[in-house]
Amino acid sequence: MSAASAPAPRRWEGVDQALERMVLRACLDQAPERRRVRDAFKDVQLSIDHCLFKGQYSDIGTKEKLAILMIIGCGSQGSGTSYEKNSRGVEIFSKCWYPENHRIKAIVCLCHGYGDTCTFFLDGIARKIASAGYGVFALDYPGFGLSEGLHGFIPSFDTLVDDVAEHFTKVKENPEHRGLPSFLFGQSMGGAVALKIHFKQPNEWDGAILVAPMCKIADDVIPPWPVQQVLIFMARLLPKEKLVPQKDLAELAFKEKKKQEQCSYNVIAYKDKPRLRTALEMLRTTKEIESRLEEVSLPIIILHGEGDLVTDPAVSKALYDKAKSSDKTLRLYKDAYHAILEGEPDEAIFQVLDDIISWLDQHSTKKVPSS
Repeated sequence: MSAASAPAPRRWEGVDQALERMVLRACLDQAPERRRVRDAFKDVQLSIDHCLFKGQYSDIGTKEKLAILMIIGCGSQGSGTSYEKNSRGVEIFSKCWYPENHRIKAIVCLCHGYGDTCTFFLDGIARKIASAGYGVFALDYPGFGLSEGLHGFIPSFDTLVDDVAEHFTKVKENPEHRGLPSFLFGQSMGGAVALKIHFKQPNEWDGAILVAPMCKIADDVIPPWPVQQVLIFMARLLPKEKLVPQKDLAELAFKEKKKQEQCSYNVIAYKDKPRLRTALEMLRTTKEIESRLEEVSLPIIILHGEGDLVTDPAVSKALYDKAKSSDKTLRLYKDAYHAILEGEPDEAIFQVLDDIISWLDQHSTKKVPSS
């Protein structure tokens, strides 16, 4: 067979060719197409050979609904996926995981990273935490995953934080959850979201779990200063354009090559160059957080790979040193990369998860003051 007539290499081995073509040709700029693609591909996602998907946890219920619908019935009634608009009129997708046969110990509210959604690797993380007795709640940010909005576009990080805080407030106001401890869980960019929620609601959370938090983007990932100035100017004219140069973050974040390749199965995650406004909002947010580390006052555990080339582990150390929290823990993992819950060897991933659950167990049993 000649090179000209040879079949094109397959993106996903074992996946139906028609499905593969449909996914690769889809324009994911808007939510309806992302929802169609994810619905067609979700069984393929869950079949991949990754330790987060192979864990067998009995009696774990899940719901894929918007906050208001989910809060009313996050129990044994009903199933499926639905969407409802938040106070800004934006359709938000959310999901929860919970132990079915006993009362949950505490609420854990997950904030996903920039290149993630709450329907892929985060699903495996949430199931593991729910299997330890916790109710776990997450949402896709506007413009990410299955939520409404231009794909990967963050016109205002503060507005994004307001949307997330609104969702989690409704979760906590559910009468079934009243009196339970509540914890923020932020990974990478989600760490910045969690910290901004804490600044916004300094006395409303019982602790925070920060996994490789985006308190500062590593210098090697940020464009040089002259390029930044050009991008700032262009962002005023073309805020939605994908013009920001970026290295392959999956290659930088995942230690194991096979797990890095498995990122491609999250077909609705944003993988293009960052949009101009998005990049500037993230850079502005990290500078703000880095200047406010001493304001962190709630119990925290910070978990970071010492070999992280995406978010700077030195700033996690600074957060630990500067936070005025009397209850703070820092876990640094030797030679680990950015994706310590997805891209490391299996035993390393479960070590981090065990460290998180152990911390939750210690803190969820503490007496919560009545309101």
